[in-house]
Amino acid sequence: MARKQSMLAPGWWDYTTLDDEILNDAAKLTAKDVLGLSRDGFRVVFYDTLEDFYLAEALEYVTAWKQATTDNPVGICGPIGPTEQLPLVARLVNELGLKLPDAHFWGMDEWYKDGKEVPETHPLSFARADKELCFDRIRDELKMPRQNLHFPKADPTEYIKSWQGVRCAVMQGGQGDIKHWAFNDPFKRQGEYKDKPPSPQEFGKLTTRVVDLHPVTLMQNARTSGGGVVTGVPTKAITVGPVQTWQAEKVSIWQAGNHDNAFGMRLTTLMIGKKIADSAVPMSLLAEHPNVQFNFYRHGIGTCETEIH
Repeated sequence: MARKQSMLAPGWWDYTTLDDEILNDAAKLTAKDVLGLSRDGFRVVFYDTLEDFYLAEALEYVTAWKQATTDNPVGICGPIGPTEQLPLVARLVNELGLKLPDAHFWGMDEWYKDGKEVPETHPLSFARADKELCFDRIRDELKMPRQNLHFPKADPTEYIKSWQGVRCAVMQGGQGDIKHWAFNDPFKRQGEYKDKPPSPQEFGKLTTRVVDLHPVTLMQNARTSGGGVVTGVPTKAITVGPVQTWQAEKVSIWQAGNHDNAFGMRLTTLMIGKKIADSAVPMSLLAEHPNVQFNFYRHGIGTCETEIH
């Protein structure tokens, strides 16, 4: 049977092309049901306060970096969205006096415009946000070497190489409205993918690369970061690929209810918990990763009940 056409952007694949049974099952899930979708290799965790939520996220940085030695450099890959954890990371490092000579950090993605990555002077620059919110706040005698900070470029050769010989203890992320991690968005509905999206196996072979962004992603980033001015959001980005994601020992996704909605958070939890992998819902491909954790702010989970305001 032919796949449905997207309700959101007919020229693209996305979660609205899934079978209605999966969508309806996701909408019915209670918070208790969401918690019950944990299984071997997939853990669902609830936090009762935002303070606990973001502190736990920040502590993943500290826990990873504490393992780093000269013979065993260790890093973490982190997002811009959420960002609330980043100042906490700097505060913890400073208060603990944690020296970072063998620690590494990989930024997940960066905007792409005019044939290259945007400069740090761009108002939406992710590299600048990481530095201003976290790394520039760490005391000089504790900071990791500049060469241990890795941000994706239009030519991703050096970024991809930086993953070799350094253990990535954890890759953090959020979940966008289009159900991506990093900017691993669904594909356009064209060429060989006109009638069906890439298989999970095909998608899983993608490395760090320049990607076209789904219209929903553009709208979301305009809303969350650009004051609603969607015309100011680049239509392409450079993003960490599934290849690097599977090099991470753990993938940790943080959902406070600010980025995706009640339905979206339920849908990807259901698909990963039940091992339903479909590249129209890129986050669902993490069903194949051996160590994934979904972290929820309990009061941000919401419900999928109809409510007219």
